[in-house]
Amino acid sequence: MAQRIKVYKYQGAGNDFVIIDNRDGSINLDDSQIRWLCDRRFGVGADGMMLLGAGGEFDFTMRYFNSDGFEGTMCGNGGRCLVAFAAHRGIKRFDFTAIDGYHRAEMLEYSNYRCIVRLKMRDLLPDMEGNSPITIYPEGYFLDTGSDHFVIFVDDVMNYDVDGEGKKWRWAERFPKGTNVNFVEIAQDKIKVRTYERGVEAETFACGTGVTASSIASFVHGAKGYTTSGRRVRFEIQALGDYMAVDFLPIEGGIAFEDIWLTGPATFVFETEVEL
Repeated sequence: MAQRIKVYKYQGAGNDFVIIDNRDGSINLDDSQIRWLCDRRFGVGADGMMLLGAGGEFDFTMRYFNSDGFEGTMCGNGGRCLVAFAAHRGIKRFDFTAIDGYHRAEMLEYSNYRCIVRLKMRDLLPDMEGNSPITIYPEGYFLDTGSDHFVIFVDDVMNYDVDGEGKKWRWAERFPKGTNVNFVEIAQDKIKVRTYERGVEAETFACGTGVTASSIASFVHGAKGYTTSGRRVRFEIQALGDYMAVDFLPIEGGIAFEDIWLTGPATFVFETEVEL
């Protein structure tokens, strides 16, 4: 039997999401229904869909689905948008779990529409054998910031063929699970990032785990376009959709990183009801 469901549209730096409040556990959508919700011609339209779930010992849970209908890895812009949605639902604290583990967030600016959210991401630490969490290839850097990312440095990213080159690397043989692909230009006071997203299978206006990976890779690469406060490093990032920032603490001689935070906008767009 079809049911009417209230859905909410949010966007973070142009990366847009359909969000459903599922704290009562009543929503169980299949991949075709999620694809329809994300379809820009026949559905609501989004890069992905999220469920806000009951948190148990935490304040809430986050489940993220790509626009292909299947559950995805961590989404940084989605996490910020879910925090804004939770705040708009009356939740006051933002300790939550996602597919990659525990997160917490801070609300830096709040309104009924646009918020600025600072989201703690996973640490990048050596494995049990002491291997670096970053793999360096001649063409770029591979790392997992909640989702797998390959970071490639280019000279003029705004005129780069992101879709064409992104498709080439998306299923490169060295990445058996596939990967997201980021193209980065180092500027004097920031980095410019464009991302080809796995699961969307196209460029998106921004990717939170992607700009996080790009900032850390830029530091390892020797980029100087960052500021410091004590040991803390901060990169400003220009994506297609908006500006964001990533700050972190380098450790282990700069091959590992902890206390990583992603800061950026999370904006309410509209709410509606759909029949599924």
